[in-house]
Amino acid sequence: MKKFKIPSIPPTTNKCIRFPNDVIDEVETAIRGKDCTFTAFVVEAVRVALENLKEEEINNE
Repeated sequence: MKKFKIPSIPPTTNKCIRFPNDVIDEVETAIRGKDCTFTAFVVEAVRVALENLKEEEINNE
């Protein structure tokens, strides 16, 4: 059984970025009615994208 650990909130930095309006609309539609914020969605999307890039880099070597 996996041991429970109280999660810690990682340190954050505010970054101001611009999104095309259609992307904002799509994200807001995707998270509507779910327990997710716009920021949490974007952070997870970026993490997945970074992981995909790492995997592609490894596969191309």
